[in-house]
Amino acid sequence: MHEPLQMADVAMDIKVDDCWNRIGVRGDSTCPKLQDYFRCLNCPTYAAAASTLLDRPTSDADLISDWGLSKQSLARSETAVSALIFRAGIEWLALPTDAIVEVAEQRTIHSLPHQANRAILGLSNVRGSLLLCVSLTQMLGAERGTAAAIQRLLVVTHQGQTLVFPVDEVLGVQRFSQAELQAVPSTVAQSSMTYTQAMIAGKDRKIGLLDCSLLFYALNRSLT
Repeated sequence: MHEPLQMADVAMDIKVDDCWNRIGVRGDSTCPKLQDYFRCLNCPTYAAAASTLLDRPTSDADLISDWGLSKQSLARSETAVSALIFRAGIEWLALPTDAIVEVAEQRTIHSLPHQANRAILGLSNVRGSLLLCVSLTQMLGAERGTAAAIQRLLVVTHQGQTLVFPVDEVLGVQRFSQAELQAVPSTVAQSSMTYTQAMIAGKDRKIGLLDCSLLFYALNRSLT
């Protein structure tokens, strides 16, 4: 009588290059594909690796190992912040990478009739969906400055709601340690500081890390 096949007898050594932990947003953010996808979750390489891992047979040892790696990744994510840096008007700002759906090319924005809120620019078609476009410069009270030749649209999601923010320039994804995040000065009266959860000291600029919860909450209140 044959012994039942044990999971340990099945070849498990499927090799996956976890580039997201080395050169992606969880690593040093040097991957050239971040220029196109801005976060690893959008990258086909990440999706292919995920499919490979999901399709493989697993053993108890794999589950224990994966749990240990998950805890390590969680600990690392709690000590660092990945953010997309961009410019709206003259203000350099940032949004958490996990809130960014995509960075799209500039496209037509169709205005809404009888719209009193100056921050609401209208609707734009992004991949077949009509999304509300909001001016961050109007909402934050930032100075317009000189617009770049090519603007970008940030498609941002928070708690199931997706909005589009036209911006003047996108610098890219950067990773910051908690030590690099500074408290927002209480003496600063700019309205943009109202929606800022921390300041990031760059080499030649100060960057305001926006709070998605406050930003979306204030916008929704203004629409009611």
